Amino acid sequence: MMFFKSVCVLSTTLFCHAVDRELGKSFASRTSILKALLNYPFNGFMLRTFTTSHGSEDPQNTDLVPDTLVDLFGRMHSYLRISLTERCNLRCQYCMPAEGVELTSSPQLLSQNEIIRLANIFVTSGVDKIRLTGGEPTIRKDIEEICLQLSNLKGLKTLAMTTNGITLFRKLPKLKECGLTAVNISLDTLVPAKFELMTRRKGHERVMESINAAISCGFNPVKVNCVVIRGFNDDELCDFVELTRDRPINVRFIEFMPFDGNVWNFRKLVPFSEMWDRVTKQFKELKRMQDHPTDTAKNFMIDGHVGTVSFITSMTQHFCAGCNRLRLLADGNFKVCLFGPSEVSLRDPLRHGADDNELREIIGAAVKRKKASHGGMFEIAKTGNRPMIHIGG
Repeated sequence: MMFFKSVCVLSTTLFCHAVDRELGKSFASRTSILKALLNYPFNGFMLRTFTTSHGSEDPQNTDLVPDTLVDLFGRMHSYLRISLTERCNLRCQYCMPAEGVELTSSPQLLSQNEIIRLANIFVTSGVDKIRLTGGEPTIRKDIEEICLQLSNLKGLKTLAMTTNGITLFRKLPKLKECGLTAVNISLDTLVPAKFELMTRRKGHERVMESINAAISCGFNPVKVNCVVIRGFNDDELCDFVELTRDRPINVRFIEFMPFDGNVWNFRKLVPFSEMWDRVTKQFKELKRMQDHPTDTAKNFMIDGHVGTVSFITSMTQHFCAGCNRLRLLADGNFKVCLFGPSEVSLRDPLRHGADDNELREIIGAAVKRKKASHGGMFEIAKTGNRPMIHIGG
C-alpha cells in the first residue's frame, strides 16, 4: 500500500511538471486541469503544494484550496462532523454505558457563536459538508439558529444531521427551512419491545414517524442507520431491506464498533460478509453502485426498489485510505480519527484570544498527525477512547 501511495505521489509530481511545460504562461488553464484531480486519494497533497507554490503568478486567483486540511498521506478533509451536545433522550447500549456518563458542564461546551466561528474556519479551509451530531442534536434549543447560520456559510454545500428521531418529526419542517439538506435517522430494530431493550427508553413509534416526516419533507434519500449486533437484531436484516421497496430510504447496516462502556466483543460483531450472505439469499438482485472514493459505505441498489442498501464495514474492511472526515466535539476538542484517542482543544485557544489564523494552524498541525489507518478491530478494542455519546454519532 505504501508503495502504491509513493507511486501516486511520484506520478502526480511528474504530471505537474509536464503540465507546467505544456501550458507555460497560462496559469488559469493549468490550474483548471490540476483542480480536477484534487479529490483523488494520495494525490491531493502534491497537487495542492504545486498550485499553491505557483500562486504568485496570479495574485487575483483566490479559488485555490489551502492545505490546512490535507494530511501527510494526501487526503483532503472536506467533511466535518460537529457534536452539538453530549445529552441524549435515549440510552442506547452501544453508545452509552449502563451507568451513564459524566457530562461536561455547560460553560465548558461550545456556544452557538463559537460553533459558527470554528465551522467558518473549517469551511474556508476546504470543508464543504457538515454533519450535526450529538448526543441528540435536536434537543439543543438553538438548533434551528445553528442550522440557519451554518447553511449561510459560503462554500458549504451540504448540511446534514444524524438524529435518533425521537423529536425530529416536530422540528423537521423548520430545520429544512433553516438549510438542513440531509438527514440520517438511527433505528436498530423494527420491533418496539427490542427498541426499548436497546435504548432503555420508549419511542419506537416516534422514530418511525420521523422517518415518514423526512420522506414527506422531500429528503431523498432518508438514511436509516442500523448497528447490527449478533443475537439482538441480526435476524431483521431483510425486514430492514423491505423498507427500501417503495420509499426513498437508504438502509445502512453498520458493523458493531468498540467504544468505552459498550461491552464490545468479537462474538457480537456480524461482519459484512455474513450480512451480505443473509441479504442476498432473499434479495438476489443487489447491484453495486458507483461509490465515491471518500464513501464509508458500500452501496447497492435492488431492481424494483425505490431505495438502496449500504454496508459500513469499519471493522472488517476499513476505508481509511479515502477518509475525508474530521470531528469537532461538543466540548471543543478536535479529533482527526473516530478510533484514535488523540484530541486537541480548539475551545481553549479560542477563548484565550487566538485569531482565525492561529486556530487554523492548530487544526492543520493536528491533521498532519493523522495516521494512515487505524490498527484494526482488535487494536481498537483495547485502545482507550471516549464513549460514543461524548464523541458524537
